[in-house]
Amino acid sequence: MSDTLRKPVREFVAGVAPAMAELGSDDPSADVVAEAYEIVSAMVDADGAHSDTELWALIGAFSGLMDTHIHHATPADLRAMGMMAGKRVFVDKPSLMFDTLVAADQSKQTSHAWTYYVHALRLAHHVVALDHVTQHVELQAIERFRRTLLTAISSAGLPRGPRDSGRRSTTNDAPVAQAAAQAEADTDAEVAVELPPARPLEELLAELDELVGLDAVKSEVKLVTNLLQVQKLRAEKGLKVSDSSRHLIFTGNPGTGKTTVARLIAQIYRTLEVVPKGHLVETDRSGLVAGFVGQTAANVVKVFDSARGGVLLIDEAYSLVRGGEKDFGREAIDSIVKLVEDRRDDTVVIMAGYPDEMADLMGSNPGLVSRFPQTIHFPDYTTDELVTIAGLIAEGNEYSFDDGARERLAELLDEVPRDRGFGNGRLARNVFEQAVAIHASRMVELLKRAENPTGSQARGSGAATDDEASEEPSAELLQTLTAEDLPGEITTS
Repeated sequence: MSDTLRKPVREFVAGVAPAMAELGSDDPSADVVAEAYEIVSAMVDADGAHSDTELWALIGAFSGLMDTHIHHATPADLRAMGMMAGKRVFVDKPSLMFDTLVAADQSKQTSHAWTYYVHALRLAHHVVALDHVTQHVELQAIERFRRTLLTAISSAGLPRGPRDSGRRSTTNDAPVAQAAAQAEADTDAEVAVELPPARPLEELLAELDELVGLDAVKSEVKLVTNLLQVQKLRAEKGLKVSDSSRHLIFTGNPGTGKTTVARLIAQIYRTLEVVPKGHLVETDRSGLVAGFVGQTAANVVKVFDSARGGVLLIDEAYSLVRGGEKDFGREAIDSIVKLVEDRRDDTVVIMAGYPDEMADLMGSNPGLVSRFPQTIHFPDYTTDELVTIAGLIAEGNEYSFDDGARERLAELLDEVPRDRGFGNGRLARNVFEQAVAIHASRMVELLKRAENPTGSQARGSGAATDDEASEEPSAELLQTLTAEDLPGEITTS
């Protein structure tokens, strides 16, 4: 019998039972113990293996807490009775207890559902941490459970976090800021002299969720995050942790959010103590490769020094193998492979570029494949997603697209070929900036008409209304982009 789960089960009971008592449960502790049993059973059943390690931990956690025969059972007994069979579906639908807590929070302005969420996810991670080898399907089960609970919380209009906690808002300014970050070109990041406190993991995941599109990317990042949490728990318990690489490959066209996601991953890694600082340093071939013998290796070391304790993002990394015989790109690759290994405990590297070219890069050096085992692909945004991004960029700059402008913008975006190099979020920003310029010219013309209405009428400019011809542009006009403010076509060159 193992007591590995005893503490997280009791923490779940201690955290949730007061809420159930407040809601009038006859035996709140017993009710919450039964709920904890369902959560543990669901995670044990996630991979269908029902290992001895998992079942002994379940028996040890609930012996004495539940009035059943479980205290005298063995793993073989539980398997023979099919006690875990089918339990995995628990994570796919909010339980009656969770729905009750959500309803109470709606009516009483409490945070009981969030308390349940925090303790339940922690308990789920503890269960998955039991086996030495963590299965992908187990990490997916944690994420399904997380999504189930958060969807119920959001659907009820409840905050994502405890009420009055002082945490930043993740429902107003963040999407605008993230859309802008997704759309702008990469720039070199500076390493802060004094680091701010590490951000809470849930806050970072909420920011990830707020990014436009990228559903598959978000899923992959969350699976990586779940694995790191499980490995951290195993390390804290003195259990063996598999030696897996933290380095990543990002593939996709420009403007698909690779830099934005890399920044979030850097902060997630810091929060989970994978790296001590969590800053992001961005570079490319020009920052690594020199033109003379002996300088390239020194450049690579210098860049790695600036990223030490954080994450290094190497954009267009495939260009390192594009030179001729006298090119020093391959020297840079050799230096990267060495430093990735030497500094694996305090620096994470992400290499980014087009899919086919990144495959060529991986094949150029045998050491790269083992050190960069995971690839996350960033697909092009859909037209609807690009319209949303453009709208959020506009909102962040105190503009808005009216319905006609959004419809015309979608038409223009549909005409742009989705081929190699498609600009994605950056294209959305460029169109917005063009619209602002055209809009400014239109407003200047309206101002001229307001100052000289007789002259403007004499020139036959019949586009303006009577109000526009006689008054200065209103604040609403100054902030609203219409279909006539959009360019005739979108140029991508």
